[in-house]
Amino acid sequence: MVEGQEGVTWTEWVALARTCEAHGIPKLFRSDHYLNLGGVAERGSLDAWGTLCALAAVTSTLRLGTLVSPATLRHPSELAKLVTTADRISDGRVELGLGAGWHDREHEAFGFPFADLRTRMDVLEEQLQVVLGNWAGTAAAPFSFNGDHYTLQALDAEPKPVQQPHPPLLIGGSGGRRSCQLAARYADEYNTVFPTLDDVVTRRRRLFRACEAEGRGMLPFSVMTGVLVGADEAELADRAARLERRLGTEPGSLLRDPPQGWIVGTVERAIEQLQALADAGVDRVFCQHLLHDDLDAVALIGERLAPSVAGSGQTA
Repeated sequence: MVEGQEGVTWTEWVALARTCEAHGIPKLFRSDHYLNLGGVAERGSLDAWGTLCALAAVTSTLRLGTLVSPATLRHPSELAKLVTTADRISDGRVELGLGAGWHDREHEAFGFPFADLRTRMDVLEEQLQVVLGNWAGTAAAPFSFNGDHYTLQALDAEPKPVQQPHPPLLIGGSGGRRSCQLAARYADEYNTVFPTLDDVVTRRRRLFRACEAEGRGMLPFSVMTGVLVGADEAELADRAARLERRLGTEPGSLLRDPPQGWIVGTVERAIEQLQALADAGVDRVFCQHLLHDDLDAVALIGERLAPSVAGSGQTA
């Protein structure tokens, strides 16, 4: 999982995608932000779905998606059309991650409305309904919708996605009641970020209860977290030093006191941490790769980490 707002160029996106395909990483996801989150203006961002449409054309096996697209940035019919376009270009290799949006400065800078959290969650629920309606409506049974935020009349959006009944839909959240409820009602997977093992247990329990209330089986439960791994101690220390310079943090801090929930260590220690997540009920881990120009780290994750936890938890 790559943070696109860290100045990732098109050339670097292509290199990342090709490295994933060459080294057995099945999925490449990216954030969906228009503005650098740390206020570093020179680190810009290519549009997430524009990037994914382009990557769909230059890859052949890699699954692609967002983690996550804010409901605040696009009209849901536009978003549904973008995902359908990427799905068609890729012949069915895209997934949509959707969330309520949170970065107020980004919205202010680009002129996107940014309401209170309750309203944003209401918008998210309507977006979920409209996106799914775009994908499902037919000439015989067109989709209409009349909500507080969106209105559509007799829509039969063509073409439909390759993947049926629709591309996989992920909801991102921090384990709150409303996000779990929306995932249980509309989504195919629930993703949460930077959790401790205790957080995993608590958030997964909430999701289970929400699924039970909706009368459906437990959704796949995934985690997105930072991953800093080395083949040995020397490589780990070198990679940590480079990442500290990129983040502007104190030298030695990432190994001395890793951020909450991160996977940090040599391959052997990283496998132990991933296994602990799997034992706690995590179905898939999205490895946040902040050194996007470090292709050796991508290869290491694909060749050493992913095979070691296959069957007990999946890295992406």
